[in-house]
Amino acid sequence: MATYSPYSGEHGPKESSPFMNGNGDTVPRKRSKWLRIGLPVAILVAVILAAVLGGVLGSRAAKNKNGNSSDPKPGSAEASSLASERLSMGRFATSTDSKFMVPVYPSTTNTAQFTTPTVLSANGWPEDSFKPSSPSPTTVRSDRPRLFAPQYKWDALPDLIQKDPYLKGWNDTIFGNATAYYSQAPVVYFMDGDSGILDNAREIKQRIKAFSYAYRLTKDKKWSDRAWAELENAAGNGPTTFGPSTDRWNTGHFLDAAEFAAAFGIAYDWLNDVLTDDQKSSMRATMIANAMQPGLSVYTDNASFGWWSTDVNGNWNCVCNGGLTVAALAILGDDTTDVAQQLLSHTIDNAKANCALGPSTDGTWSETANYWYFGTTGHAEMASALLTATGSDYGLLTTNSNFELTGLFHMYVYGATSMFNYGDHGPNKFSTTANCMFLYGDKYNRPAYSLFQREQADAAEPWSMFWYNPATSGAFWDGADLDRFFDDDLDQWASMRSSWTDINALYVAIKAGRNQGHQTHNDLDVGDFVLDALGTRWAGELGSADYRSPNYFSSDAQDADRWKYYRKMTEGQNTLLIGQANQNVAARPTVEHDSSGTKQGSSTVMDIPSDSTAWWTTDMTSAYFNATSVKRGVRLLNARRQVLLQDEIDASAAVQWRMHTNATTMEVTLLDPPSGAQFSTGPASRFDSDPTPPAADQENPGVTVLVISLPAGQATLRVLFNPQWAGMSSSDFVTPPSVALDNWSLTSHN
Repeated sequence: MATYSPYSGEHGPKESSPFMNGNGDTVPRKRSKWLRIGLPVAILVAVILAAVLGGVLGSRAAKNKNGNSSDPKPGSAEASSLASERLSMGRFATSTDSKFMVPVYPSTTNTAQFTTPTVLSANGWPEDSFKPSSPSPTTVRSDRPRLFAPQYKWDALPDLIQKDPYLKGWNDTIFGNATAYYSQAPVVYFMDGDSGILDNAREIKQRIKAFSYAYRLTKDKKWSDRAWAELENAAGNGPTTFGPSTDRWNTGHFLDAAEFAAAFGIAYDWLNDVLTDDQKSSMRATMIANAMQPGLSVYTDNASFGWWSTDVNGNWNCVCNGGLTVAALAILGDDTTDVAQQLLSHTIDNAKANCALGPSTDGTWSETANYWYFGTTGHAEMASALLTATGSDYGLLTTNSNFELTGLFHMYVYGATSMFNYGDHGPNKFSTTANCMFLYGDKYNRPAYSLFQREQADAAEPWSMFWYNPATSGAFWDGADLDRFFDDDLDQWASMRSSWTDINALYVAIKAGRNQGHQTHNDLDVGDFVLDALGTRWAGELGSADYRSPNYFSSDAQDADRWKYYRKMTEGQNTLLIGQANQNVAARPTVEHDSSGTKQGSSTVMDIPSDSTAWWTTDMTSAYFNATSVKRGVRLLNARRQVLLQDEIDASAAVQWRMHTNATTMEVTLLDPPSGAQFSTGPASRFDSDPTPPAADQENPGVTVLVISLPAGQATLRVLFNPQWAGMSSSDFVTPPSVALDNWSLTSHN
């Protein structure tokens, strides 16, 4: 066995460092970090990342007898009484972890309130009387607001806020944010290279939502006046210059124009009763000139900046069609140019043919886990606007029968500390959140989605106040499988954990899938994995490189410049590197897997059965040019307290097993090391012999690469991860038998 012992050390990362939690927070802009380790002082016999953080995973206080609870019949007096009791209990999460912004749940065995996800008929929204028999995209409700939150919801909201602890907490946060934005100067125009003015657009949209919400609840004109100052500034009529006089909203990067259109559409509708005729006329002219007319030219004149309208199932199509639809619905009936009506004859069908195909057959978002936020926000806003304004989503929610699975993707891609944040992360999220989970939970009758999202840090914003159904009851984790496998050949990944509610839980996620077909947001990363335990991410992702780097998005072909940047090349991933060469972009790996089917019960405390396990293997030979056979597998051992990562390699070039980390507190052991295998560590930076990228790599401060080096030939690597759980002695850990990957089963390592 080969090992090293690092000293403990803390190093402050730069803002551009890869230590991100990817949770979509809109208020804090700084990124959460992995905990760090220092450099090794010696090469010994096993790898020990030292300094115990604590946390017990194994045997804990018992859950209730059957791990489930049943609700009374919805609508009954007993149901109403139970709902009242749950409301008095308050929010389930007791706090938010300061490092990763993830919910912290109570360590208690009182499971009376933690019950199976359901929707009670009591305490929900009143019924909407707007029910057209033959909905049309260009026939909207007569009353305003018509978008997202019709007046009947605003009328019901104050009472619901007083009764529901989640609505009350979010409302307080929204007003707090609105107050903070109020005292700030209007957003300053900034062209950020290839990212355009997208940050500007989304920050303005975030502010407009908060100001408009505050106005509608208080009718205090200070909020509408402040919103108008922001709108005037973005229209180019403010105290400082906001972009050029032509193409002010940067239609060449049409995401920018679409997000501005959405912001103006929201304000036009929600502030309609307080805006003057001149103000509304000015807003319409601004929207039409800077976004809507150019958007219409995409469909009628094949405008060059409209590439996103054809065969693009990623976030661009959702955001662009969504913003144009929101703006068109907002001004429909007031627009004398007919642009709004013409747009609605194109955007819906185009989104159904493209945006709606964002999730693959297993629900995984086709780009990356972080781009899910952008795509689903655009999709949900568009669907909600159509539903509330016209009475139908016209198939946007149902055209892709797998779209309803994307909420499961989001839940399982989130680990104990942060998400499995493979590939690119995207720009700052601002008004982009995971609150589509509320809309999807309600429309797809999946209450677990709403129950999961209501605990998250990004839930406190205006969409939540209307998409969340306060009749949703229970705990998302009650009856939730600890493991889930996603098998569409585009993505192929696995999620395995020891608990849904313990921040110290074990979490392993690993992927195979294709290297192409992700809107040029993927990495060359077949076999990549992340690992959480003890509140720490041990194996972590580096994330996006600099989006402004030359040719970063130009191509995902084998010789593309994108693959010369360290964070995108195979070398920068937690996988095998053979011959110091990038993986094959045409890789088509295959996967196998199984699980003991362990589910969490109603308790926030898990008592893991001794035979509880899960495993996943991939044949990733097709990802390598200089190998005859390459297979990788991962499995959970010892009641989900240990992890085995196994590789079987037949290569014609030297091999490196690579893992990026800046964590502490785990023993990593190489079992039965093959001849020539040895541990070493190094910086997260390119080899001197690597092809030179068009621009310098971003630095990865404080990140250590743990490496196992092998000569060419046949070898089996078995790496055992033993988190140092409090209360466990060395004799409590197991050493698994050696079993070929093709022979793995649920009992193969007993």
